[in-house]
Amino acid sequence: MSSGTRKGWAPTRFPTHAAAIERLREWIEVGEGGLDAVGLDFSEADLSGGDFAESWFTDANLKNVRLVRAELYRSDMQGADLSGADLTECSLVRVNLDDAILRNVTLDGANLVKASLYDVDAVGAKCRGTQFMGSSLIGVDFRHADLSNSVFDHNSFRVTLDKETKLEGALGSVIGPVALVHEGSSRELGGPELEQWIRSRGGSIQVVSPARQG
Repeated sequence: MSSGTRKGWAPTRFPTHAAAIERLREWIEVGEGGLDAVGLDFSEADLSGGDFAESWFTDANLKNVRLVRAELYRSDMQGADLSGADLTECSLVRVNLDDAILRNVTLDGANLVKASLYDVDAVGAKCRGTQFMGSSLIGVDFRHADLSNSVFDHNSFRVTLDKETKLEGALGSVIGPVALVHEGSSRELGGPELEQWIRSRGGSIQVVSPARQG
């Protein structure tokens, strides 16, 4: 079967797993609709620039996948393993990332407006200049993550941070509190205290309470 093209696009590098290769080739040939990649192994593939809007990557293995400048609008990535993946400038608007693994993922310049991130392991994630406006960040582990120059807008921000979390240039507003981990212990930080902590790290984020919204 020819690899074909999909609106002039083809993968720079196909995955190595046979079932994933077959599914991707079929989807490219059809040329319409979302990709059904539920539970498949796409690790190490380079899918940069592809239009995967409204696709299903639920529980998929996406370790070290390149999705640079890819379109994933309204896709389901719940439970997917994106460890080490590169999603630089990727569109993740309204994407479901609940229970996903984002360890050491690169999301620099990515658009996560109104995305859902519940119980996400994002330790070591690179989120420099990432747009988080309106996204739900609940139970996200941002220890050792780089959130420099990221942008928020009244986001639910019940996340875990540590002294290695970078916040220089981060802007906007969030609804805390967060869990701040230090030397094996954790304490809750919210309100003016959290604002001050972020400010001391070079960020400028207003911490609002639910009662003050609107």
